[in-house]
Amino acid sequence: MGPGCRVSAEEVRWRFGPSGGPGGQHANRANTRVEAELDLTSARGIDDQIRARLVRQLGATVRVVVDRHRSQVRNRERALDEIERRLQEALVEQAVRRPTRPRRGAVERRLEAKRQRGARKAERRGDWS
Repeated sequence: MGPGCRVSAEEVRWRFGPSGGPGGQHANRANTRVEAELDLTSARGIDDQIRARLVRQLGATVRVVVDRHRSQVRNRERALDEIERRLQEALVEQAVRRPTRPRRGAVERRLEAKRQRGARKAERRGDWS
């Protein structure tokens, strides 16, 4: 995943169930729906600073539910990929936004457009008598 963050697949807690929706006999009997849960507070292989950041961004647990494929194995792979994607996104540093002000030309264009709209509405308010 990145420096200071190596979580093994054994840390993930799995639950399986039947997927919802139509599908007949196979869908009613096969437990292909996968729920994967990773407890960030107790997972081994994560540095303390990174763990604190992940918990702040994602909460104490990361939970993923996948029932897209008919195969439980493919759904498990997809769930692991989704957990990894969420952890990587949480570790990306967000750029600090420096507040800026609109430039003079933009302000003048906005005010001119407001004047034109006001003039157009004033023309509609003519005397009807």
